[in-house]
Amino acid sequence: MITGYELRKTSEKGEGVFATKSFKVGDIVMIGVIEKMLNGNHSHASQIGENEYAFHAGLITKVNHSCGPNCGISTNATGAHDYVTIKDISVNEEITFDYAMRNYRIDYFPVKCMCGSIKCRGKVTGWQGLSNAKKKEYKGFVAPYLLKLDEANYFQNVG
Repeated sequence: MITGYELRKTSEKGEGVFATKSFKVGDIVMIGVIEKMLNGNHSHASQIGENEYAFHAGLITKVNHSCGPNCGISTNATGAHDYVTIKDISVNEEITFDYAMRNYRIDYFPVKCMCGSIKCRGKVTGWQGLSNAKKKEYKGFVAPYLLKLDEANYFQNVG
């Protein structure tokens, strides 16, 4: 099976997933498959609901965070996350996404973000910690439950 990506070592982050073919905006780069459900959050867990976390099968757990990602999230029919390009990706380019696109809160990463993006926020944050402008930028490429959590928290704070 030809996937279009492979795991490689990186000089700064350990391992990362790199494109072995080009992808255009809107292409599905990786199809998410839930391997197992978890009892709580974990550094490589994907949040798939308000209090639901899972490990994805395959190399999805190896895709690194970037504050200026080239992929976003699309929740498929099984509830797993597909990675969809938000920017063209060239051969040998690292495939990245913003962890805030899938997790409301991030508790498991160092204080300093190591993504190297010119858009780096300085810290890996969850959806909750993003600016409204960044949330608008990511529209259509985030897990839908994040928007529901935002709405619920808004009404809790107003009411």
